[in-house]
Amino acid sequence: MSRQLLSMALAPLLGLFILCIGNGFLSTLITLRLDAAGTSAVVIGWVSSAYFIGLALGALFNDRLLLRIGHIRAYGCFASLVAVTVLLQGLWLDPVSWFVLRLIGGWATVGVYLVIESWLLASADTKVRGRLLAMYMIAVYAAGVLGQLLLGATTAMGEAAPFMVVGLLASLSVLPMAMIPRVSPLIEHAEPLSPLRLITLTPTGVMGCFGSGLVVAAVYSLLPLYLQRSGLGVAEVGQMMAVVVLGAMLLQYPIGRWSDKHDRQWVLIIIGACTAGLSMALLLASASWLVAGLLFLLGGGVFSLYPVAVGHAADRAPAGALVRMSQGLLLINALGSMVSPPLITPVMAVLGDGGLFWSMGAVGLGLAGFFVWRRSVRPAPLPTAPFVATQTQTLAGAELAVTDDLVQGAVEHEHLEDLSKAVPEVVVAEPVVGPPRADDAHIAYYDDAGEASRSP
Repeated sequence: MSRQLLSMALAPLLGLFILCIGNGFLSTLITLRLDAAGTSAVVIGWVSSAYFIGLALGALFNDRLLLRIGHIRAYGCFASLVAVTVLLQGLWLDPVSWFVLRLIGGWATVGVYLVIESWLLASADTKVRGRLLAMYMIAVYAAGVLGQLLLGATTAMGEAAPFMVVGLLASLSVLPMAMIPRVSPLIEHAEPLSPLRLITLTPTGVMGCFGSGLVVAAVYSLLPLYLQRSGLGVAEVGQMMAVVVLGAMLLQYPIGRWSDKHDRQWVLIIIGACTAGLSMALLLASASWLVAGLLFLLGGGVFSLYPVAVGHAADRAPAGALVRMSQGLLLINALGSMVSPPLITPVMAVLGDGGLFWSMGAVGLGLAGFFVWRRSVRPAPLPTAPFVATQTQTLAGAELAVTDDLVQGAVEHEHLEDLSKAVPEVVVAEPVVGPPRADDAHIAYYDDAGEASRSP
């Protein structure tokens, strides 16, 4: 990677890392603070869902602002709005107000990801794009781990202190972006495929992305609630959430490499079954070390579900639909995240706090069953689209993340049947008597006996 490219990527990644430290524990903080105030699990679920609603809305509309004012100014607007919404939450605690503020915060946060993703992906060619995406993923997950570990320390400083820290970090993240050269890459707006068209094109990919949204949103929004109600303190909840994110960071790439070498449908089936099994095991686990180990494995599994599902969809899609398919799958994932808390919290109200893992187990088992059925209906071809371990991206980021390998793999798959029908013509020539001509001395054939002969 050239020094010029590294200098172009360093400032955006540094700004993202600073902002994500605060965002890393914000969802956990909001869940714990509402629960401490006596708010019901159903209301907590709706407040958590507001953030994902904002993500979905921002994924549809934020690219227009970016195209109008450019990357640097757009980042400043989005990061400042994140800081304002968080600081307002620290002024008073009201579920209705927090619902609105979380919705606006989600809209602004996905705008930040849009700026960073499109900047990184458009700044490099395909030879180094994978490494930039790996750096992007490491920055996000490392900041998440650090943020969860800081939760206990900031909470001990006072009730409003955590919100002030998140707001300060969001404001501070503008500085690296403001100091980079004013050279903004261009992005193009593209409309996603309709959900019905996506279901027809890749049912397994659609269900995998939707199920990923369900379980990942539950982990971020409702797992802290379960841990606190099980008797853990705020600092211990942050440590357990850090273990989950650490599992996502360390296990996603090995699982992706595994899916490159084997049938992705089988990988999805195993991930779904493991999600169900780990969820049931967490219901029975009591020792803290055992709970931490199971959460580490659960984080690695549920966070790998989305990229493996996208890789499977790319194996099936024609070359011309890769970009719009990726964007549509992002919206499907956002819809799953949006409905997850309102669907799971009523189960927790009926079955108790363990309803979280009953729900996640049911989702994992349902996904495994669906993938088995789809494999019996339409067996998967040999993998052609390599796995890329990335964060769930915005629309523009997904458009620019479609690599040449994905396109080439889809083209080869599309023409595989035609190529298999082609029969090479066998040319049998008689041995040449006499010296060859100078103009055709480079042309040679082989007769039935395997001896070289030249065209007459």
